Amino acid sequence: MKTLIITLMVTMAAFFGFYPVRGMGKSMEKKMKTSPEQVNTAVFAGGCFWCVEADFEKAEGVIEVISGYAGGKTMTPTYEEVSAGGTGHVEAVKVHYDSTKITYEQLLDYFWRYIDPTDAGGSFVDRGSQYRSVIFYADETQQHIAEMSKQQLEASGRFDKPVATEILPLNTFYPAEDYHQDYYKKNPIRYKWYRSGSGRDQFITTTWTEKEPEKEQEGGKMTAAASSEIKDPKKTSKNENNWTDIGYHRPDDESLRRRLTPIQYEVTRQNGTETPFQNPYWNNHRAGIYVDIISGEPLFSSMDKFDSGTGWPSFTRPLVPENIIEKTDKGFFMARTEVRSKLADSHLGHVFDDGPAPTGLRYCINSAALRFVPTADLEKEGYGNFVKIFQPGSASGQ
Repeated sequence: MKTLIITLMVTMAAFFGFYPVRGMGKSMEKKMKTSPEQVNTAVFAGGCFWCVEADFEKAEGVIEVISGYAGGKTMTPTYEEVSAGGTGHVEAVKVHYDSTKITYEQLLDYFWRYIDPTDAGGSFVDRGSQYRSVIFYADETQQHIAEMSKQQLEASGRFDKPVATEILPLNTFYPAEDYHQDYYKKNPIRYKWYRSGSGRDQFITTTWTEKEPEKEQEGGKMTAAASSEIKDPKKTSKNENNWTDIGYHRPDDESLRRRLTPIQYEVTRQNGTETPFQNPYWNNHRAGIYVDIISGEPLFSSMDKFDSGTGWPSFTRPLVPENIIEKTDKGFFMARTEVRSKLADSHLGHVFDDGPAPTGLRYCINSAALRFVPTADLEKEGYGNFVKIFQPGSASGQ
């Protein structure tokens, strides 16, 4: 059906002599208004690129979406070659987005909601490997985030069948012919006719409107909420260090951008996730405490740190529970518990109920949100009240 429409269009374009140059003619107004360092790209395949492009361009923070081809070996493939299924390419889109308004994790969340990730043989009415769903990653960070997102979707229980979407390295992305770009705008009647008959919208409505993801199960290991009731000999009283009463004011956004590294800003202010096993504290074994990178409020202790095998710093409990705020996070199709600092409101990570004794909890935290203060520096940096927990024979020592 889609191929027939394209054949007619190409024939007419060739006959009247206005066959356009591929990949040109897209509006760059939003891109010109965005600083170059804020613009990132991501490549996805989810069947008909007319539809995937149209869906992504509705997302807040997306600057521009280019339809094209990826994943094959043929250089500069044409639509006719790709649609015939002989090049190894899939119909894909390259998403240019403002990283200060939408994160890669949020793009993945958006992507899942507009495709059928369980279909290994194509997408809706379009059949064949050239229409299968793929996430193409540009680096290890994107690869990790994509794999984690896929695992979380599978664990959510939303689908009865396995998630078939592939996660592959991006080699070369070839922009499609110009008549494919913004097809839903240039040919609204034909686009709506195609889309209504494809089954895509019916699937989206049935999957995402009529069914909610499974809720977290009750019982079993201790939940994050219950952990606050643990009597901890290391627990500092609310006013002992005066951290909850210091009248702290978080610096403005411009100041934080100057002060923090790009990954620190992305994690703390944009709810980002750093690369596992490639961050400062995942395997730090020194004695000391971990404080918020922005406010300095004490958050975790090396006494509660353990090797979770995840590649991120992991703790069984907070050092000062009052400095930790927990919020429900439904960004990955399941209710997770996000962990933030109280004063700076920094995104720290998440807490899970699969940790070791004594709490059964795993606070999975980004190194980029933390600053480590070794025991030798606690006094001079104003954390003297915590020296006693590291002294031999202390009731809270190990």
